[in-house]
Amino acid sequence: MDIITVKMLFKLFSGFDCETSSEYDPVIEMSMAEAERMLISDIYRSDVRLNYLSAAIANYRYRQILCAQDRSEVTFAGRMSKDEHDISLTYAEKMLRDYLRLCSDILKNADFVFIAFSTGEEV
Repeated sequence: MDIITVKMLFKLFSGFDCETSSEYDPVIEMSMAEAERMLISDIYRSDVRLNYLSAAIANYRYRQILCAQDRSEVTFAGRMSKDEHDISLTYAEKMLRDYLRLCSDILKNADFVFIAFSTGEEV
């Protein structure tokens, strides 16, 4: 992975210019580390798709931050008013899912389910 490429892709996805401000550098670095932890093996660290996955994760985290900072108001009926941050978070999540699917052959399987059956006896 290349941090310069990830920052360029993050700018493309989010519209936030990383070159003029380093405000979201920790988010980008965290997303790169998160993508690395998902890998099946270290031999895939140089795969170009990880740059896109890292930028998609960073964009999703960025949108979460914006939604958390948003001061949405509750309508008279008790519902939250939809705003552009909520909609952009939904699209960021869809984009992240697409990149997770794109990289699925080099990522650990996250669909593990543990099921236990019991006869009711204590062990």
